Amino acid sequence: MTTRIVELRQGILKKNDELARRLRSRFTEAGVLVLNLVSSPGTGKTAFLERTLRELRLAGARAAALVGDLETDNDARRLAASGAPVRQINTHGICHLEADMIGRQLDDWDGLNLSQLDYLFIENVGNLVCPSSYDLGERVRVALLSVTEGEDKSLKYPTLFNSADVAVLTKVDLVEAVGFDRASALRNLTEIRPGIRIFETSAKTGVGIPDWLEFLQEQRSAVRQLPVG
Repeated sequence: MTTRIVELRQGILKKNDELARRLRSRFTEAGVLVLNLVSSPGTGKTAFLERTLRELRLAGARAAALVGDLETDNDARRLAASGAPVRQINTHGICHLEADMIGRQLDDWDGLNLSQLDYLFIENVGNLVCPSSYDLGERVRVALLSVTEGEDKSLKYPTLFNSADVAVLTKVDLVEAVGFDRASALRNLTEIRPGIRIFETSAKTGVGIPDWLEFLQEQRSAVRQLPVG
């Protein structure tokens, strides 16, 4: 039975990886930067993305978002207030997004032209385990953790943080209130993922957001220079 379960899982991941490769080629051809945002529930991922979308729009950039949740479209409606095109993906019990879910939404999204976008954000389901195994065709995987979650989150969930390209520390305006040990958290992150780029941010006050936006612009420029095909 154990062997059968392992084989089934490997088959599912292989199919997902194949679909993700196709998506990545599609994104590269369109010249759009795609980011996969992963965190546990309550990290402030939606608030961070909301602030990001708003700032990008003010800067004249074109961004859209896909939002994954088990149920409800609360986060999608919240993000849509930024003026960006947003689509909800309800997984109905599945604890992660998969490449075919992304592909289906893009195919059914009337009026969306990827080549007319600068950025596509994928807000994954709130979970630090399952999403780490599923490639969505993104160029940048962003792992978020908040100061309210403690300093050892990356040590408890090393697979996710080790697979991330970027780490975003959220709610830094609450550092003193919750007694967060910043040095310990940063040390743990770099222990799991040496050299990882870390942004310390507050969606509420705007701390760290300019550096984050500069990073996005750099990554978008790099995508536009990638060979197609």
